[in-house]
Order: sequence, then C-alpha cells, then structure tokens
Amino acid sequence: MAQRILVTSALPYANGPIHIGHLVEYVQTDIYVRFLRSCGKDVVYFCADDTHGTPIEINAAKQGLKPEEFIGRWYDAHQADFRDFGVSVDYFHSTNSPENKHYAELIYGKLKAHGDIEKRDIEQAYCETDKRFLPDRFIKGTCPNCKATEQYGDACEKCGKAYAPTDLIEPKCALCGTPPVRRNSSHLFFKLSRHADFLQQTLRREGFINPGLATQLQGFFEKGLADWDISRDGPYFGFNIPGETDKFFYVWLDAPIGYIATTEKWAKTTGRAQSALDFWAEGSDARIIHFIGKDIVYFHALFWPAVLKVAGLKQPDAIKAHGHLTVNGEKMSKSRGTLIPARSYLEHLDPSYLRYFYAANLGPGVEDLDLSLKDFRLRVNGELVNNIGNLANRSLSMLAGAALDKRLAPGTKEGPGRALVEAALARVPEVREAYEKLEFRNAIRVITEISQSANGFLQTAAPWVKVKTDPEAARADLSDAAEVAYLLGALLSPVIPRVTEKLFAQLNAPPLTFEALATARYPLLDRARPVGTPEPLLPRLEEERVNAILGGAAPAAEPAPEAKKGGKAEKKAAEPKSAEAKATEAKPAEAAPGEIEITDFAKVVLKVGHVLAAERVPKADKLLKLTVDLGEGQPRTICSGIAESFQPEQVQGRKVVVVANLKPRMLRGIESRGMILTAGSGNNLSLLDPGDMPPGSEVK
Repeated sequence: MAQRILVTSALPYANGPIHIGHLVEYVQTDIYVRFLRSCGKDVVYFCADDTHGTPIEINAAKQGLKPEEFIGRWYDAHQADFRDFGVSVDYFHSTNSPENKHYAELIYGKLKAHGDIEKRDIEQAYCETDKRFLPDRFIKGTCPNCKATEQYGDACEKCGKAYAPTDLIEPKCALCGTPPVRRNSSHLFFKLSRHADFLQQTLRREGFINPGLATQLQGFFEKGLADWDISRDGPYFGFNIPGETDKFFYVWLDAPIGYIATTEKWAKTTGRAQSALDFWAEGSDARIIHFIGKDIVYFHALFWPAVLKVAGLKQPDAIKAHGHLTVNGEKMSKSRGTLIPARSYLEHLDPSYLRYFYAANLGPGVEDLDLSLKDFRLRVNGELVNNIGNLANRSLSMLAGAALDKRLAPGTKEGPGRALVEAALARVPEVREAYEKLEFRNAIRVITEISQSANGFLQTAAPWVKVKTDPEAARADLSDAAEVAYLLGALLSPVIPRVTEKLFAQLNAPPLTFEALATARYPLLDRARPVGTPEPLLPRLEEERVNAILGGAAPAAEPAPEAKKGGKAEKKAAEPKSAEAKATEAKPAEAAPGEIEITDFAKVVLKVGHVLAAERVPKADKLLKLTVDLGEGQPRTICSGIAESFQPEQVQGRKVVVVANLKPRMLRGIESRGMILTAGSGNNLSLLDPGDMPPGSEVK
C-alpha cells in the first residue's frame, strides 16, 4: 500500500480577511500538494479556521454579534478566497467544532494523567478600566530582551524571544492604553521543561526543520525550557477546561489540535478513513507535513511535538517554514495600502499571475519574499506571457489555420523537432526534484529554459515561411513545438492549474501528469487527434491594472506645485535629464503629421538585421542592448526600448527591420546606431518580421 501523506497549512485566524501575505503559504502548500497528486501519491490537504481567543470575543461584541456568528462570516469568506485562488484543500474545518472540543479534552486528559499538568498561582496584568485580565495579545510594551517597543505580551516580533506578559517593560493595555495592575490568578501549565531532551533530538532529526531554524530555536534551551501556560481566564471565547471554573484552553492549545479535528471531520464525511487516528495514532505509517510561517515555529517545533508525544500521538515528520511577504520592499501596511486582501487582488487580476510569481521566487528557506509590483509585471509578462504563452499560441494558431486544418503531423524518426522534444523530456527529472525539495524557483527556471529552446527552434525553423511552399514541413515543426507546449502544461500544472487546463483543452489532449511523464516517450500527443481552438492563455499585465491592487493608481512622488504649501508654485531649478530619459519621457499630444513626398520617405533606409546578442541595459527598465548584423562586416550596437515586451533571450537570433541611417545617439552611455521597428504601443509590442531574408537586405 502506498504511503499516505497528510499536508496542512497554518490555520488562518477568523478575525479578518485572507491577504496576499497569507497566500504565500497557501499557494506554496497547494503547489506542493498538486505536485504530489500529479505524481500519483495518496495525499490529503487540510486546513481550518482558528476561531478562539480574546480578539474574536471583543471584535464580535463591537459588531453586536455572537462570536459564533462573527467567525461564521469569516469562515465563508476564507473558503471563497481559497476557492478563487485555486487552493485545493481536501477539507476546510473550524477549531470551534465538536471534533476539536473532543480531541482538546482527550489530549488534555492524557497530559494530566501523565503528570504533565501543574496548577500554579501567577501574577498577571489586569486592566481596571476594562475589568479583565489581559492575555498576551492584549498587552503591549517594550521587549525585555532587545528593547523593541510596541511588542505583544508573548513574543517579540523583532528578536523572536518568548517571554511572559509580566516581563514587558512599561506595559499598557492594548484596548484602552492605560497601564495595567498586577493580580494573582491560578493557571494550568504544561511541563514543557520535562521534554527538553526529546525536543533536542527532534530538532536534530534529518528533514524535520530548516537547520537554520533549528539553531535559532536553541535560544529557548539556553536558560532552560520554560513550562507553558495553557489556560486563560474568562471572559474568553474558547473551550472550558474540564474540572475548572472560569478557565479556558489557551488558543494555542486547541489551534494545532485543529489539524487532528479536521482529519476526523474529513474521515466522517468522506468515509476515506475510519477516524483521524488512521493518520495521527502513534506508529501510523502516514507522513505528516506542516507548512507554516517562520513566526510560529516555536509553537509547531517545540510545544506541539511535546504535546503529541505525551498524548501518545504521532508527531509531524516535517515542518516547512517560509518567510514573510514585503510589498515594494516594505513590510505590509494598512496605512501604505500594501496590506492587500485576496479579494481586492481578485477584483483586478487573475490569480494565476500571483501564483506564478510566488513560485518563481520561492525556495525551501525562510528568507522573505518581496512583491515588487514592477518586477511582478515584468517577470510575468516576460516569462509567462511572452515566453510560455507565446510558444503555445504561435504553434497552435498556425496549426489551426486554414492551411494546416488543425491536423498534427506524425511523429518523426529523427530531426531537430524530435531532438527538441526529447531534450525537453530529459529535463523533467530536474523539475520533479525541484518540486520535491520545494525549490519552486528552480522548477520555474528549468521550465522557462525549455520554453525558450522551443521558441528558438520555431524562430530558426520559420514555419510561417515554410507553410507557403512546404506545408507538411511546417506542420511537422509546429507539431513538435506543440509537444513541448503539452509538456510545459504538465510541468506548470501545480503552479497555474487553470491556465494549463485551458492549454490542454486547446491541444484537445488529456491532462498530462508527472506520473505519466515517468514513462513517457516521444511523441507525447496523439498525433491522429486534431487540435482544438487556440486563444491567448493570459493577457499581458498592464501597469495600470497592477497598480490598481493597491487601491488605485500609484500616487505621484510629490504633489503638483499648485498643491504645495501656500497654494503657490515654488520655483525649483530643473534637473538635467539623461538622453535616455528625454527619449522615453511622455510628450504632449501633437497634431497628426501632414502628407509627405516620396522623396521624404526615400530618405529612410530600412534593412534586415539579424540579432546576434541581446542583454538588458543596467538601470534602464525599457532598454535592451542589441548586437545586430546588417551585412556590413561589423555588427552594430542598437539600444531598443522593447525590454518591457521582450526578454533578451526572446530577441536573440531573430530577424528584425532596422532604420539603418538614423543618426547615432548616446543612450545610457552606449552609442546606439539604428532603430528597431515594432508594431503596437506602450509595452505591448511586436517585432516586425522581414521573413527569411539575409542581413542587409533592403526593406521597401
């Protein structure tokens, strides 16, 4: 029997919307799970709303709702966001459920029976204004370790150290801002300190956690592992602790138990397991993998394994932690408009763009990921739209044309087309290994390289020329390019499943999986089956649409002079502009040019050029530096403002039309001798194709 794999994402708190920072984790988990499914693995993916705690109780009251009604609204909203972003959880549950209450009480009973629960009188912060004890997230102050201000009462977000709320320097109530007093209260503690040796062994277990995080967690052992307060005083929205009065399980006791409760609910609902214990019983052969953010490693790598061990349950096999998301290089912020809810993103853009960008930047480590909106747009356009999408569309559009009538050519015994497909197939193990190791960025790198090779093959084969004189040769070339597009659909299906579903439909082919690729041979497509109806898989990202996810167009760097203090324009010396800036700055609308004489047009010399090399110009987002053969014996250097529409590798090797007698000019310190002709406007450009003509041929 194949090993069962249970994968979880951290539970979103039912106190607000899913935002694009949360989505780093949910997309990362979903890509991994979809990959495992494509490999034929027996995998289930669970998540749930984390619903208990003082914040929910207070915020529900502010809205005049019962806590159950309040969390119910977020439960529906969270599920809708997951669905619309393609996050394919097998079951989404809630920690405020009978299953979670059952397992929380069961596990607590086992901890108590084992002698690992101890009642202690502790001194706590109490707000006399709000008439309540202040749990850790409702008291703020200065961190006792690194002295960072405005830190919560359980752990410092800056240095990562955990502490008691009473350790905070200059504490204040997070509700009303008044300094709290101290009062005694009886609390229940889990004796985490008794399990230090076990936890040290767990952290050293190969594959359990990122080695850097394992080293970081040693800080909790340096002064002796502290026991853990698992109770909270009322009023509190949560489960009552059996045998206690006005005491509730702390949210971090029952939140991870939600993984087990969701497994139980799924088992009852689907009948695919007898109970959660099929996965969670000690000695189970199932593999359990948690995906979490680096800020909650303590709870998952120390507290949670110790609780499971004492309760006689299976501990997780691996904890996959990721970094945080920044937007345009800064921490997400409501005031800056960069704390972007998932729903706000979906109102403007297809989720496939963001899924692709996250995958292209995610590795197995815990480094932060930056969503630079500019890089986001350029990378998605350059790789996903212009490279991968272009390959599929250019090959299928010609095959579906009248000359070729949607028919594929039979597979060939030899030739560059077959060699192209077989070379692409040879790289599948690289992609598979990258997905397995969570090196998604490496998987995307290999995928784009495969696509670039196929685009280069088409550019060399020039089937748009052959179709006029040798349509069967053109059909063969395009069929092999379609093979690569089919393969790319399989390799990208974990990342952008909705796009690859469209691609498979356009190929009129069944979905291709990693399991099938393990034994696949050329040709991959059923060549007797006609292709479907092609259309662009995704439109290009426009700057205005991308900026709209921030709530509107990006603000100007400074107000117009008339809007400055005093209402009068302030004089300012004009800064000198570079030649490149002058060449690319927006100009006022001009009247349409009048008619010209043939002698005027005859002054322009147009020639066929062959792009020998292409590279980006540093610090110039719109410019590519091209080395172009014009049949003159010595290639020319031409700076072309096409970098937002084309990656360098998409231009290299292509034939272009060049204005050959344009006066040389300096752009970014480079002498540019000529101009490349394009069609289109803005960053939606197409290169004019002179066909299969030698460099230097005149264009008339």
